[in-house]
Amino acid sequence: MAAAPHAPLPRRTASPILFALALGGFAIGTSEFAMMGLMPELVRAFDASEPEVGHLISSYAVGVVVGAPLLAILGARLPRRTLLLALMAFYALGNLASALAPNYATMLVARFVAGLPHGAYFGVAVLVAASISRPDQRGAAVSRVLLGLSIAILVGNPLATWLGQLSSWRWTFALVAAIALVTVALLARFLAPDPAEPRQSPMREMRAFNRSQVWLALAIGAIGFAGMFCVFSYLAPTLVEVTGVGEAWIPVALAAFGVGAILGNVAGGWLFDRLQFRAAAAILAWSMLVLLLFPLAAQAAWSILPAVVALGTMGALAPVLQTRLMDVAGEAQTLAAASNHAAFNTANALGPWLGGLAISAGLGWTSTGLVGAATAAGGLLVYAWARRDERLRPAPSAC
Repeated sequence: MAAAPHAPLPRRTASPILFALALGGFAIGTSEFAMMGLMPELVRAFDASEPEVGHLISSYAVGVVVGAPLLAILGARLPRRTLLLALMAFYALGNLASALAPNYATMLVARFVAGLPHGAYFGVAVLVAASISRPDQRGAAVSRVLLGLSIAILVGNPLATWLGQLSSWRWTFALVAAIALVTVALLARFLAPDPAEPRQSPMREMRAFNRSQVWLALAIGAIGFAGMFCVFSYLAPTLVEVTGVGEAWIPVALAAFGVGAILGNVAGGWLFDRLQFRAAAAILAWSMLVLLLFPLAAQAAWSILPAVVALGTMGALAPVLQTRLMDVAGEAQTLAAASNHAAFNTANALGPWLGGLAISAGLGWTSTGLVGAATAAGGLLVYAWARRDERLRPAPSAC
């Protein structure tokens, strides 16, 4: 990871900063994934089809893809504290606009705007977390920041779905906006400015970023991870229409996915420590198996929840590729950290779009599993390309 601006801080000083950074991650995770659980409510609210609501998910993801590198570059010369405050305030506004959207077209734009600061926030947040921690505790500090995203998947999204069912889907996005503003207040209070912080060079990061291994790692995430979003985006209607359970099962299924996501995060780090980059191939092969079995598992209530947990474990690919990027990005650590989230949100845009095409073609809700397995196979092909390229052109070590 790139050099840090802050000196390591005592635990009592660093803990509230890490909590604030994780709270921002919780807000982002809740907003990003709540759309899947709220799909039935949004279908009724906007008189739209499920594939059309899937486009709202894709719109947010496109915002992440556009905003992550763009805001990371534009904000490179700003102090990290200032950039974090601006990004999270921007996120609050995007979600407030989502809560107030009067029609489908406005909601489509609001979700795109809300996605813009997502990747840049995480990219800067993990660097700040590492910078305020002792060198032997950097990994734990970064994990604490990303824990906010995992808790959002496990707790925030089922609660957001329940809130939408009980009252209105608008309250979910209003609550996210409020949490984002609390994050801004906490960061302003506890993260002190550092006048000695060196300014980053956008041109230097862009030059270092232009390496084949960086782009291939991002492509593995963008293609290979699309299958998870392809299935998860249409999980709510699949539960109701195929499995034959009531809408009350949707928050339970989202919690099951969150359990799988936490297990996947732990497994991803463990696998990378033992297999290094080969862990990506193992996870993609596991993903193909999970996705191929999903159409069968979706037929019965007793098998759908284990299948959703297994779907969540596909998130093991995220820490593997994040660590891989740290190894090959050289001086482009900030841009690579932000772009990793852009790659996974390319998957978040690609997956629902491909799934929507299959559903609209009359192939049924469970066709998302087969489409997703095909994208995992595509990720494996890109992995094989990356390994061949690495043999021909060994990657430089990270700074």
